[in-house]
Amino acid sequence: MEIKKRETYYMPQDIEVESSKRIQKIYQDFIQKVDATDYPCLGAKSAIHTNHYRFGIYEEMGNPESTVSLARDLKKYIKETIAADSQYMTMIAVFTDVVQSELAFEKKLWEQLQSLHDFEKGSQPWDPAVSSNPQEDDFSFSFHGTAFFVVGIHPNASRKARRFGYCGMAFNLHSQFEKLRENNLYEKMKRAIREREATYDGDINPMLKDHGEGLEAPQYSGRQVGQSWKCPFRR
Repeated sequence: MEIKKRETYYMPQDIEVESSKRIQKIYQDFIQKVDATDYPCLGAKSAIHTNHYRFGIYEEMGNPESTVSLARDLKKYIKETIAADSQYMTMIAVFTDVVQSELAFEKKLWEQLQSLHDFEKGSQPWDPAVSSNPQEDDFSFSFHGTAFFVVGIHPNASRKARRFGYCGMAFNLHSQFEKLRENNLYEKMKRAIREREATYDGDINPMLKDHGEGLEAPQYSGRQVGQSWKCPFRR
């Protein structure tokens, strides 16, 4: 008897009819958070309102099964985002991990990104538009030859905007931000988001830096770190 492969990658129309109560709960919780009137990220709101998002549901971060599934699904996401010519398409990857602190989540996040990189190491080039050195200002994580900006979310996040009932990561193509810049939309959106974040969280996230004007790697987990912080990722 053929065993049906467990689904991990969902388009909006798929997840809305998913029979799993756990997956439905994750989905509804995420939509409710982003769709709240005061939620600051306008890009995430646009993605939700236009159905330009994908969901990935996995086991623990960094384990082989999760890595293989996430690698497969990220390739789909890259292909679909480019085909849609979307400025806002995002992929939200949610995992089963239970973490007790921001530091524990940060460790898990980088373990998963390292595992993704090791999975394809030698078979795919690093996106030439960005650096592969996390200690350089123009670093972005690259997978399948494509640069990403990664946003960590978890229950213990100190930033309210990053706080979610499950551990996860939102993957966004680096090229989407460049396209916003080309269309003269980036600065206007950035100002609006930061004004909304100051109201939502009490202040602007001190870790946020524009690409090329400060380290990107410390922004991924959402934990506030000092200048002595060293990214554990190794190419």
